[in-house]
Amino acid sequence: MLLALLVVPALVVLYVQRERRRTDFARRFANPELLPNLVPRPVGRRRHVPLALLLLALSTMLVGVARPRATVSVPREEATIVVAIDVSTSMTSKDVEPTRLVAARRAARAFVRDVPEKFRVGLVSFAGRAIPVVPPTLDRTAFENGLTVLRPAEGTALGDAIRLSVDLARRSGQRSDRPPPAAVVVVSDGAQTVGRVQAPAAARRARSLHTPVYTVVLGTPNGTIERTLVGGFREVTRVPANPRALDGVARASGGRFFAAADPEELKRVYEELGSQLGTREEEREITDYFSAGAALFLLVGAILSTAWFRRVP
Repeated sequence: MLLALLVVPALVVLYVQRERRRTDFARRFANPELLPNLVPRPVGRRRHVPLALLLLALSTMLVGVARPRATVSVPREEATIVVAIDVSTSMTSKDVEPTRLVAARRAARAFVRDVPEKFRVGLVSFAGRAIPVVPPTLDRTAFENGLTVLRPAEGTALGDAIRLSVDLARRSGQRSDRPPPAAVVVVSDGAQTVGRVQAPAAARRARSLHTPVYTVVLGTPNGTIERTLVGGFREVTRVPANPRALDGVARASGGRFFAAADPEELKRVYEELGSQLGTREEEREITDYFSAGAALFLLVGAILSTAWFRRVP
């Protein structure tokens, strides 16, 4: 059907030839220098506009007949998202105000409020081990209550957290014939230090189960934590954010990596995640758009031709 578009340039050639013949024919009966006296308001190039719109409408119509398709983003009807938050002691660093952990809790609460109501959301906390705090549920209040019980602990079992989160996400859709899409969001400030499962292996497993892991590194290279020792002494330990491990997890699982150095940036990350997880890419036929465009061009051409020349092309 697209080969029919060859008609358009052929019509343009015929129109140009017709215009030249008309000019030559007019010169036989009148002096071109006298034409301004005979035609008080020359039309000029405006006379080509209606025909140009007609040809544009014809081209648009022919493309529409070819049934074009496009990939568009459409809202998901349902999905499962498990948020895994690092509660290791390094998350008490105040380089992200008031602390990394508090900022992570606040942003997660705002994120879950914005996701579609039919989405199940779950919560996992991890330090020395991964703990399922809230299984995937439609109850937003349960998720928010789960955020309030997060407390710092030693260690960072990143691999265990990914594996547990993926299992929770996939398990929530087993009752239906076609399980809804699932994703995991991991918020942490560094690499794995403990755990039975290594993060790269957990990420590859997540990819095989079609559950992408979106990772968010929270913190700055200048993060520190303070501890009070016996005798009143204070110990200051550097805890710089380590994005490399989280970037590798995201790539291996088919997800995306984000960096957030402050609460506002973390909020923007969650907003972007919400838009990504709340929609899906779908191929659709867009013939109706081309049909509407062709009708619009025809209408505008008819209006201009009537207004300028008192006739319809």
